[in-house]
This record gives sequence, structure tokens and C-alpha cells, in this order.
Amino acid sequence: MRRSFLAIALCAAIAAPIQAANGPKGTPTFDPKSISSDIRVLSSDAFEGRGPATAGETKTVDWLIAQLKAGGLKPGGTMKNGKRGWTQAVPLLRSEIKGPIMASSLTQGGQAYPHAEQRVSMPLAQGEQIAIRAALDGSKQVDIHDAPLVFVGYGVKAPERHWDDFKGIELRGKIMVVLVNDPDFETGHGDFGGKAMTYYGRWTYKLEEGARQGALGVLVVHETAPASYGWATVKNSNTNTMFDVVRDHPKDTHPQLEGWIQRDVAVDLFKRAGLDFDALKKQAQTRDFKPVELKGEQFSAKYAVDSKVITSHNVIAMVPGRTNPDEMVMYSAHWDHLGIGQPDARGDRIYNGAVDNASGVAGVLALARAFAKAKPAPQRSLGFLFVTAEEKGLLGSEYYASKPVYPLGKTVGDINIDGMNMYGPTRDFSISGSAKLDLLDDLIATAKNWNMTYSPDSRPEAGSFFRSDHFSFAKRGVPAISLDSGDDLIDGGVAAAKKLQEDYTRNRYHQPADQWEASWPVTGAARDLQVAYALGWQLANSREWPNWSRDSEFRAARDKSAKDRK
Repeated sequence: MRRSFLAIALCAAIAAPIQAANGPKGTPTFDPKSISSDIRVLSSDAFEGRGPATAGETKTVDWLIAQLKAGGLKPGGTMKNGKRGWTQAVPLLRSEIKGPIMASSLTQGGQAYPHAEQRVSMPLAQGEQIAIRAALDGSKQVDIHDAPLVFVGYGVKAPERHWDDFKGIELRGKIMVVLVNDPDFETGHGDFGGKAMTYYGRWTYKLEEGARQGALGVLVVHETAPASYGWATVKNSNTNTMFDVVRDHPKDTHPQLEGWIQRDVAVDLFKRAGLDFDALKKQAQTRDFKPVELKGEQFSAKYAVDSKVITSHNVIAMVPGRTNPDEMVMYSAHWDHLGIGQPDARGDRIYNGAVDNASGVAGVLALARAFAKAKPAPQRSLGFLFVTAEEKGLLGSEYYASKPVYPLGKTVGDINIDGMNMYGPTRDFSISGSAKLDLLDDLIATAKNWNMTYSPDSRPEAGSFFRSDHFSFAKRGVPAISLDSGDDLIDGGVAAAKKLQEDYTRNRYHQPADQWEASWPVTGAARDLQVAYALGWQLANSREWPNWSRDSEFRAARDKSAKDRK
């Protein structure tokens, strides 16, 4: 008789050897086998890739709640009939392209075909040359015919940097073609802080700015280095069902058409318009750049959109504080992945998301179990937030941070885990991005107990700070970090760690191949969880209120929220 995944997982949770602890010297050990077991269950085909508002979500939420109950946690979600529940409902706009997409770039004149009557159509295959996202502006039908295309460089409007890539150009009825990342990416220096990506470099910003500029559509030119991932990631992340938080005025945030195009498509497009892509890209790295219309080139697309509001769920558990229960130290991880999507070369359509982020969920779950066993209980409360729709744009954490169950002013900090080290321990650790905050100083001091050193994000140009759920807290002032393993393996050093990371990014990230492997030792994750536990324990048993550095853009919001503590 086949046993259910739930029964197997509960047995694993009960058997996991977690020791009680009172601080760094007594920090519990975390069982790699138990962590691996949780990852195996969550990333199994039975959970169907954990897509929001699917049968996979129902299984995931039910499994998480069962685990939390068995681990001795208290429900930490919204109030229902006078009692606190385990979840927070998250209303989302769900949009999906229905039927075939008819998209082409049409030449009407231009260098190659100077006569207007000579019209040449170049079909763009969805997922190959182009990746069109289902409309999130409320459109039920997209029917764009011969829309002009305008190159706007990096698509940045930053008054504080005296930078404007638009310079008053009218974009209504036009398609905006834009580069990914910041103008500084290629040179490593300039008005945007060098290699480290600012929010202006994120493709999400470029879509939002396109809407603010009134553009009919935005096409982001994909290049692997500045995007920090290959075309497979773009294809798998943007050609499936799209989600957004429900907005009062969606057209203020989303143009009608949102998509990516391959670099070689853009180069050919520019060439037919008599333009040099590389030369214009170099011009776009300067403040003097002016928008350039791709004369003779038009874009057409036609497809239906099925949109409806659905409800997904964040899962929240807590350990009540014994002296200051209204103050919260938060741990977070996203439970969702990409669900069922386009098949890979082997025909596999389930995007299991073992590392991203069944591993993070397993890690936060292990922390929750450990804190629930701690005697005495910590002075402050500890929250364990498992958010939905991270893969759709940090939507679950965005909803929580905009409608917090616990006041953000009394949230001491957020420690986020988005992917864990499935291999051996490292000599160092890192965080996503290059933010400066007291919480990082605390983490650096805590990690010394394990002889670990801090290595700054080796790829700040990838914009990782803006790509994990801690950002939803950070932009509202809450000190927040996303804990990353280091890049110097005790067994194998930097070279081995780099090889593993490159392999994952190229062959597994956002692909069906991100699956659980029995060969994983998971000892690195187990050790990193000790550090994460010790940091949370310290914060939960102190009167410290971490803050951002004085020059941080998040400092003012944190200072303002201090009044909530009085």
C-alpha cells in the first residue's frame, strides 16, 4: 500500500534530532537528512511545481500547516472568528494568454527595404525569439497593429542623478525597446554606483516606467551577462500564467504589452532600420543619450487574455515571546515555484523547484521547529512567514508588507532564505546585494562563532537584493537580509563552489531539472541554519532595534516607524 507524502513527512519531522538551545553556545544542531527529506517531499512531482492557486498550492499549504502543528508552533495568520489562523489570504490577478500568439516585426521602408510598398514580415516565435507576458493591465484582448518602435536606452528616469533617457519623447501608441541592467554595467563606473545594480536596472522597474511614460508596450532586450541568467530562464518565467497583486489602477503600473526579445533579434531589427545596436548601446551609457525611433520598423501582436482574480495564501506560524510578545523577529521563505509549464528537451513539464525554494522552506521550517522547543521561550516573538507568488514578482511578501499581520514598526528584522547550500559547509557566507545595515553587522559577529567570514555579494550587478522577498520589507524600512551561503567550500574551495553555482544557473535554475538529489549531503545548509538560528535568538532576547546605515534610502522609513513602538 502506498503511503502518502504527508505521512512520510510527519514521520521525518518527528524523528529529526533537534536539541534545545539558549544562545550561540547551545545552538541546536540541524539534521541534514531531515532537511533533505522535507526538500524531497516539497519538490516531488506530487506537488506539481507548487504553482499558486493550483492543486499544488493546496497540497503545499496543507503540508506546511501539518508540519507546523506537529512541530509545536502557534498559528500566526489573520484572525478568523476571533481566533488566529494559519494563513493570510492574498488576492491576485491571474492572467493567461489563450490561443496562439500572432506576433511579427514588420519592415516598412528602412535601409534594407527603402520602398514603402515592400513589406517584409519577420515572425517571432513565442519562447524562442520573444517571450510575451500575459497582460496585467486588465486587457482581455491585445491587438497591436504596426506600432512604431523606439529605443530608449536603459529606460531610466532618475532626477536625483540628473538622468533622463526619455527626454520628453511621446511614447503613446509606441513600443519601447530597452536594455536590461544599469548604464554602469558595461564600464563598472558612473552615476549608478558601478557594477552593483540599482533598482533602475531591474526589468520590473523598466516595465513600470514604460507604463508611467504611456508606452503601449515594452520589450526588454535580453543579454545573458547583464540579466545574470540565460534565455531559458526568461522563457520559463514569462511565457506561463502571470500574476500581480490586485491594483486599483493597473494601467499605471503595466503597459498593455510586456515582453523580452533575444539580443540577436534586436541586432537584426536595428540593422534593418539602418542603426548599429552596439554603437547605440554605448551611447545609452551616457547622460546625453536621446531616444531613437527605429524608422521603418513596426511591431504587431494579437492574442486573447483570460484574466480573473484568484486567492492564494501566505502561511504564517509563530512562537509567542514571553515578555515582549508584540515585538517580532521574522524569518521568511517563499513556498511557490513555477508549477507546470513548457516541457524541456526530455518532455518534463513539472518545475519542481528543489533548491528554489523548497530548500529555503525546509530551512525556515527547521528553524521554526527548533525555536518551538527552546526553553525558556524567547523574550520577543518569532514569526515564520512562508509567502506565495515570489516567482511572480515577490507578490506574497509585497502583500504581507503592505497589509502586515504584525506592525512593521515592531518587526525587529526579517531574515529571508531563498535557496540553501545543498553541499558541504563553506568558510564564508554572504547576503543578496550590498546593503549596509546593523542586521548585517550582527550576522557578521554571530558567524564568527563558526569561524565564518563575510564575503560581499560577488555579483551585485545581478540585482539580487531586489529579487528576494526581503526587499518587500526593506523598502518599507524593516531591516532585512537574504542569507546566502558563501563561495569558498571547505572541501573544494572557491573553484568548486563556482563550478556548482555556474552549473545550477545554466542547467537548473527555473528549469524542470531543479530536482531533489539523493546524493546531496546538505551539511552546508545544516551549518548555515545554526548561524541563522543564533542571530534570531540574539535579536529575540535583546532590546536591540537594528537600523539601516545613515545614507541608506530605507533609513527614513525605519526612523518614521519607530513611533509604533511607543
